[in-house]
Amino acid sequence: MKIALIGPPASGKGTQAELLSKELKLPLISTGNLFRWQIRRKTKLGKMIEEIVNRGDLVPDEIVNKIIKKETKNKRNFILDGYPRNLNQAIFLDSITSLDYVLEIWISDQEALKRLTLRRVCQCGKTYHLIYNPPKNEEICDECGRTLFIREDDQKEKVLKRLEIYHQQTKPLIDFYQKKGILVKINGEQPIKDVFSEILIKLKLKK
Repeated sequence: MKIALIGPPASGKGTQAELLSKELKLPLISTGNLFRWQIRRKTKLGKMIEEIVNRGDLVPDEIVNKIIKKETKNKRNFILDGYPRNLNQAIFLDSITSLDYVLEIWISDQEALKRLTLRRVCQCGKTYHLIYNPPKNEEICDECGRTLFIREDDQKEKVLKRLEIYHQQTKPLIDFYQKKGILVKINGEQPIKDVFSEILIKLKLKK
């Protein structure tokens, strides 16, 4: 199968994509992971992507499309996480391969804000959430004792901008896949295991 997962920031689509990849034993292609790989290695592309992401903007289509074309080449089955994000990307993807399902992991803007603005991270790589996974001290990492901070793209104004862009660009994308008859809407505001269970049921992989 070829499956794409779409959804607003903090919808949990990355987590569900990983679970689905393991369950179906399909390769996972995550634009977020691919971008982070470039950023960590401080490549020319990585520096460009980091600057774009820190502004709260989306990486331009021509960059993402090129990466996706390379990653999907010669793969008969895969799961896409974070792509396509807009109609242009969907049309490009349709020109190089065909999807079986597009899973829309839905959450409200209010839920997205709560999940992102209350996230705290540490230089050591540890991530916390002040409600769902709080540190013992709100400002200190349990692991290394460093001061926790809010990621640049988790600032409230940046999150609101990301959500605005998401809604503007995703409505035509959803309509595109609805017309193709392959869009499956999933309630992302449930516990992780319940979201995954709903996916399996709607893909007819579980009764």
